[in-house]
Formats: sequence, structure tokens, C-alpha cells
Amino acid sequence: MPDLHFTSAHATDEERSALDAFLDAQVPRRDLLLPALHAVNDRVGWISPGALNLVSERLDVAPAEVYGVATFYAMFSLKEQPPKIVHVCDDIACQMNGADALCAELERTCGNAGTPSKDGSFTWLRSPCLGLCERAPAAIVIEAGPQAFGRAVAPMNAGDVTSLAQGGAIGSASRNGASRPNIGGGPYKLLARVGKIDPEDIDAYRSHGGYAALRRALELGPAGVVREVIASKLVGRGGAAFPTGRKMDAVAKEAVRPHYLVCNADESEPGTFKDRVVMENDPFAVIEAMTIAALGAACEQGFIYVRGEYPLAAARLANAIAQARTRGLLGDDILGKGFNFDIEIRRGAGAYICGEETALFNSIEGKRGEPRNKPPFPAQVGVFGKPTLANNVETLVCLPLIILEGGDAFARIGTESSTGPKLFCLSGCVEKPGVYEVPFGTTLGALIEMGGGVRGGKSLRSVLLGGAAGSFVGPDALSMPLTFEATRAAGTTLGSGVVMAFDDSVDFGHTLHRIAAFFRDESCGQCVPCRVGTVRQEEALHRIASTPSNNRKIDVDLLADIGRVMRDASICGLGQTAAGAIDSALKLGLLA
Repeated sequence: MPDLHFTSAHATDEERSALDAFLDAQVPRRDLLLPALHAVNDRVGWISPGALNLVSERLDVAPAEVYGVATFYAMFSLKEQPPKIVHVCDDIACQMNGADALCAELERTCGNAGTPSKDGSFTWLRSPCLGLCERAPAAIVIEAGPQAFGRAVAPMNAGDVTSLAQGGAIGSASRNGASRPNIGGGPYKLLARVGKIDPEDIDAYRSHGGYAALRRALELGPAGVVREVIASKLVGRGGAAFPTGRKMDAVAKEAVRPHYLVCNADESEPGTFKDRVVMENDPFAVIEAMTIAALGAACEQGFIYVRGEYPLAAARLANAIAQARTRGLLGDDILGKGFNFDIEIRRGAGAYICGEETALFNSIEGKRGEPRNKPPFPAQVGVFGKPTLANNVETLVCLPLIILEGGDAFARIGTESSTGPKLFCLSGCVEKPGVYEVPFGTTLGALIEMGGGVRGGKSLRSVLLGGAAGSFVGPDALSMPLTFEATRAAGTTLGSGVVMAFDDSVDFGHTLHRIAAFFRDESCGQCVPCRVGTVRQEEALHRIASTPSNNRKIDVDLLADIGRVMRDASICGLGQTAAGAIDSALKLGLLA
């Protein structure tokens, strides 16, 4: 490899052992770069210059590119740190539930964020949303070593963090990553098995109707699957709302081979946690749904891209894949029908931008997770330059329901333009936060009432729809049906299904600053409108907070201009939506 130029640093025996164990029996490929970095980081807790050299050499990737990828992800460290890291969420849902006070207590008892604790046993870090909003405030504890593990702790307090970090236990069995989720609404179709079966047992899944849909799909054949999905009028549940059947049909008709299927499980939108609940509690449904989608789109290989902050979901999906292979439900000649399809898991490492599908493709390929320009679109040129069907978890798990009950029956649920059941992530200042399954058309007010209403008898001041990339609406929107058409008409969005309630005690200046800081941190920096605009947006908000009200107009007007430029000129949805929540809050007078 004469074209690779290394520094003089050498990997340790432990780093070499970790990489050898991962690459054993694997043909070195560029797309193994992200998993290889995970292998080292999982074993040691950080990635040394010597480890970067070793990864570069083993995968035949230029050292500068390995460094560029390793530094792109927030969960990788290139500086030595303790093997145990505690990620403490201080995003908006946790902020409303005491995260600021919790972080202050941790600073007092453990030391500043990002520095070793006073006893040197762990480091704690402030984190963007961990997808545990229904149990805020939340943290995850990640420990490196031969048996690396990650565990969610929610709700949590400073005592929980220090106890867990020092090898102890927490006081309540309900405060851990495997606790039964709070679900509401109904009748349950997508959540029917959640909390009722052992998510690690394929026989439990099959005893509750699992894999009946795949058998039916194989009877229908690829064309029949596409026909039913088109008839269902299912659209993507990740925010873009593109017709799923059209995407599937477009990929199926592409002559170029192979075709790929990507399950986008990088659920990083602040306030969103529905996909985590499904993956943790009904993982076999995700695997079966992907297999059905692959049949319809003629895909030979699938990837599940799971966000790095979801260790339990990743573990349960890996177990589900292994059991499905053993039973002949994945791999070659599935159920003896001549259909070949298999799935690999790719773990993210802390990059919100990888929720954008083309950034996700780059990440799978072992590159920095930066979005691509469109066109070409993924159905023609996706991951590895091949036709790719990409959908999120909720969209995919609708497929077994569609196949078993029929596309027309699915289309009769909800409204004419918004069909089927929908999962909403209800959080914030409500009595019973959780995942709620309701038919499209349920009103915003009815959903909040299902969650017990505003907690403590306080008054509702606003609701954030769609997460940080969405927008605020006032109490006058409670009668609005939760449909794509109704929210568009109201100038807002359903987005990823976030419904976050704010009562009259919330400091909206603090909330908007956190949203602006989130987008500043998560911008990949590839395009100028987003890279510069997100910084200028945050600066303007700080000036508004410190300026007498009669002198704010210049910065308020500037925020409108910045938002317009980012929306019109950014490459991807991050920049295009980074000003939405802030703009809507200003229009509603929430920053007064």
C-alpha cells in the first residue's frame, strides 16, 4: 500500500485484538470502516492515533479519510478518556423535566462535563435528545471493554448516574432501558404485541401472528405486494410523506442490480421515540416487515441503520436477525420459495444528519455522513450507487398489516389523504407521556387528553409538532385533525410524529436557545447556508434575550432572513427546517 502514509503511532495489543476479532473471516471493504471504528471504541473507549493507522492499513483507506470519518461522529473520541461514559440528555423534553438542575448537580458532585470524574472512573457528557422523552430526564451509560455494554437510565437523578458509573445499581426496576413502555390510544394494530410478548423469542412472536404476513406476501408474489401497498395509500412516516408503494415499485422496475433495502432507524429528531419502542419491544416485526419490503422491491440485501444511542434496540434486532436466519426466514431460499434476502446492522455514532437518507447511505459506505444532492434519487442511485428502497421503522411495520388485512382495508383507516394508524410521540408537560397509536384524523386536543392532559392542572401555552425541525402551534390548534392535509393547511407539519406540550411555566427563551444550539451542533457544515446560518441564528437569539424589547426588531427581522436563506438554499432538510420552530415561536409571541 505505497500510497498510504502513516504517522509513527502504533496500535496497542488490545486495539489490534479488537480489530482482529471484528475482521475475522471478513473481506476488508471500505463500508466496514464505521463498524471497525466501533470495534476499537467499544473495546478501549477511545480511538488512538495508532488505532487509526491500523484501521487504515487493514481496510486500505487513506489515513486522512479514516480520521475524517472518526471525527465526524460525536460518540467517537480521539482523546483518551475513561472507559465508562455517561451521556446525559439536556435537550428540550429533558430540559422541561429538570435536566438543567441535574447537570448542575453532576458538575458539583462529579466535575465538569467532558472531564474525568473526581475518582477518575467515568466521564459524563451533555447530550442531545436520547429518544427517551417519555421518561425524561434521561441518560445512557456506555462502558467499553471485552464485554462492552450500553444501558439507558430514565428517569434518572445524579445519584443514579454516579451509582451506575461506579458499578452499582439504581433504586427502581422501572428506571432502566428494558422497562415496559407507556403506550396509549388504540385499537392497537402496530403496537399490538408491545409489552405483551418476549421480544427476544421468535416463537413468542409467531404465536401472536408473527410471520403470517410474510407467508401471505410470498403467495402474492412481488407484484402482488406492490399492488397492496399502492392500494393502501401508505406514505412515509419519517416526515417526507412520500407514497411508499410508488417508491417500492420504482425500485422493483430498475434493471440495475443488486437492489438494496435500508431501514432508517437513526431516529434522532428531538422528541421522537416511537421507532425505539417498536425496535426494543417488537424487533421481529421490523425484520419481517423488511423482508416483505425486499420481496416487493426485489432487494437482495438490507441494512438497518440504528442510532448509536439505542444499544438495547441494536442488541434485540441482532438477536432477531440471528433467530430468523436459523429458522429459514432470512438468508437463501426463504421458506423454500427461492427468495434470497439478508440483513446487516449498521450502528450510527451520534450524528443527527445521518437521519437524512443520502447522508445515511454515505455513512453505510464508510464515508462522512454528509447529504448528497438530488437528483439522482435513491430509487435509481442509492447506497453503493444502486437502486435503494429506504424507509423508517414505522413505515415498514405497516407492511405486515397491509398484507394481512389488504391495502383497501388499510386505506379505510384514517382519512382519504392520510391513511392507516399513526404513532405519535407525546411528551413534555403532560401527565402520561408515551407512544400513542391512533387513526389519522384524531385531533390534537384529543391526543393530549389521552395523555391525561397538561400535568399539574397548569395551562397549555403551546405544542411543538414535528420536533426541533417542526413548528409550534398555540392552544387554538387543539381542534386541528392530526393529518398531513390539515397540518399543511395550518402551516405546520406532522414530521416524525412529535407532539410536545409546553405549559405556562416554561421559559421559551431557554427552549429556543436549545433548539438553535442543536442545529448549530448538528449541521454537517457541507453547505454555507446551513453552516453559517445556524450559527447566526443562535447569535441573534442571544442578542434578543439580552436586548430591551424595543430594540429587538433588527434581530427579529434578521432571523426571518436567515431562515428564508437556509430554507431555500440548503442542500438537505436539516438546513431547510432549522428555523421552522424558532420562526413559529416568534410569530406566536412565545419569546415576549
